[in-house]
Amino acid sequence: MYAIQNATTEGKITVVALLVLSLFSWTIIITKFRQLMIARKASKKFFTSYNSTRDPLEIQRTGEEFEGAPAYELYVRGAEEVAYHLKNNPVPVQPRGPTEPVDGVAHSNTDYVARSVPAKISMASFEAVKVVLEEAASSEAMGLEKGMIVLSTAVAGGPFIGLLGTVWGVMSTFAGIAESKAATLTAMAPGVAAALVATVTGLLVAIPAMFAYNFMVTTIRHLTQELDGFSSRYANQIEHVYVDHRPLAEEIRAANEVLAGRIVGALKSQETAALVER
Repeated sequence: MYAIQNATTEGKITVVALLVLSLFSWTIIITKFRQLMIARKASKKFFTSYNSTRDPLEIQRTGEEFEGAPAYELYVRGAEEVAYHLKNNPVPVQPRGPTEPVDGVAHSNTDYVARSVPAKISMASFEAVKVVLEEAASSEAMGLEKGMIVLSTAVAGGPFIGLLGTVWGVMSTFAGIAESKAATLTAMAPGVAAALVATVTGLLVAIPAMFAYNFMVTTIRHLTQELDGFSSRYANQIEHVYVDHRPLAEEIRAANEVLAGRIVGALKSQETAALVER
């Protein structure tokens, strides 16, 4: 208190600026810590649920929610895009293969789901799904990193702001001593002590921010890598189950059959209309 009371105006301004930076820093630390803890717990529950089924859209159908999990937000975006294309741009296919999974055969559950789907999406629609997944992954990664610039500023800038206040205070102290021509310890001590308060405050701001920043950067990196891995796996499972991979000749034949059915239906409608008129 004695040092603060004897601080110069510049030193007091420096301390106030550091206290404001500390306030923002601790706000980010508390908020971000809570966000990351929720994200880790929710992600663990989501991956447990997702790995329990071979159908990539099963969670959406059951209505399960995992708020706070970045992977779940990506999953929802991808599932909505797939559902949109299945509704508006479906590729009808004939279910084929076994009607039940084969016990003891690897990936038979996935193959069973893929073979039993009556409608799929084209490769063009799947490219749109992949774009949505990439955008969602980037958005969630940026959401995890939001606010970290404040902590990095506190870590890097706090000590330098404090040092600036200290140097300025020492400079003012020596200038005052030179003017009074009284170079005694009693004359120097109050000014030097007041100047050093700025450095102490800068370190008190930077040290907690440094530990929090290192912990949070490591956690965010883990969640981001986990998110990227899930995005690739999710896209691969969607492609395996819901993307039409039939040979081109078979697709053309199916399209011709659909077109022929529509033509026959139109002709029958015309014949019915003509009979009604007669």
